[in-house]
Amino acid sequence: MKAKVLIFLILTIILSGCGSQRELTDIAFVTALGIDKDEDGKIIGTFQIVNPSNVAGGLQGGSAGEGAAVTVYTAKGDSIVAVSRHASTKVSRLLYYAHTNLVVVSDKFAKEEGLNEVLDALDRDVQFRTTTKLVIAHGAKAKDVLSITTPIDKIPSTKVIETLKFSERRWGGNKSVSVHQMIDILTAPGREPIIPSFKINGNVEEGMQLENLHSTIPKAGLQADGMAIFKEGKMIDVVNENDAIGIIWLLDKIQETNVPIYWDGDKGIISYQVLRDTVKISVDVEDGKPNFSVHIRVKGDLGEVNAPINIKDRQVQEKIEKKVEKQIKEKIQLAIRLAQENKSDILGFGEKIYRSHPKTWKTLRNDWNDKQFPELKVKVTVDASIIRPGLRNSPFIYQLDND
Repeated sequence: MKAKVLIFLILTIILSGCGSQRELTDIAFVTALGIDKDEDGKIIGTFQIVNPSNVAGGLQGGSAGEGAAVTVYTAKGDSIVAVSRHASTKVSRLLYYAHTNLVVVSDKFAKEEGLNEVLDALDRDVQFRTTTKLVIAHGAKAKDVLSITTPIDKIPSTKVIETLKFSERRWGGNKSVSVHQMIDILTAPGREPIIPSFKINGNVEEGMQLENLHSTIPKAGLQADGMAIFKEGKMIDVVNENDAIGIIWLLDKIQETNVPIYWDGDKGIISYQVLRDTVKISVDVEDGKPNFSVHIRVKGDLGEVNAPINIKDRQVQEKIEKKVEKQIKEKIQLAIRLAQENKSDILGFGEKIYRSHPKTWKTLRNDWNDKQFPELKVKVTVDASIIRPGLRNSPFIYQLDND
């Protein structure tokens, strides 16, 4: 299906108006852009370009071509535009960004330079789509992330985007961010951005080889690795995916997730699967001081019960619900503490004051991140309920033990 879509897009380009017509053989489709920084402060741009003869097999693991589905080129410059133009000395075709779906920025660049220059260049380019996703290369170069050969989705940019999508949907410790969304957050009052990060597992050099695709256990791979916290356009910290769940919850972006609870110490574990939730955040101002209340209501199923209990017993269910509420509350409080310790309002509390109490916001905005936000008081309440406890009254393993 993806191959058919790509063929359709290529035909669209060929059949479009004559004014900007270009021969297909003159175009290099850039699927991803990487941004690094060298020791001299120069920007290193990495361009992941599709190899047309191998792309049909490369998209879904087929074997249409014997070579790699993509080729990676790098170029240096003092600016993003200079890097792009300098790349033309290495690539025999015109770089075409209309199908670029991923931008990877190294954590070194994000910490030292920030993203303002990158975002400005991307936003001004008429070819570039602002729906393109942004990720941070954590503990690695952006070039290396885009050079790792990946099974199943052999185009690395597709691997990153698909992993992020399903992790966001099923786990909840990640949230995708586009170029457009990043610009909106950076220009909004009282809110700082977070961006998903990816790391490389295994040997980087071996992971760049085609042999990496021919092993049942790849020598290297890409993995979602939590969220990067930003302040005033620069990256300041990375929160692992387990701790990031509370942040995503406060942003009301949780789709599904799992809440593990322990039954009477170490006697067993129960998995509560969150299927639906509502998040309400309210703010009251008293004597010029804002006070926040967070109320979360969740509904879910029991996905696993490894404890000697009767699940149909309503008192047992209530005890499980109380434990779920406690776990979620701790995740929310941890998220608030992490944001306050970093002095970065990634939770958007300041934006809520700006919208509901604009006069108060004028008195707080100048030192919001550094002084006001870290001292903010937040009351958290959680209500959890079990929709379906399951068909069996008690785990079968304990029934066997009692026979």
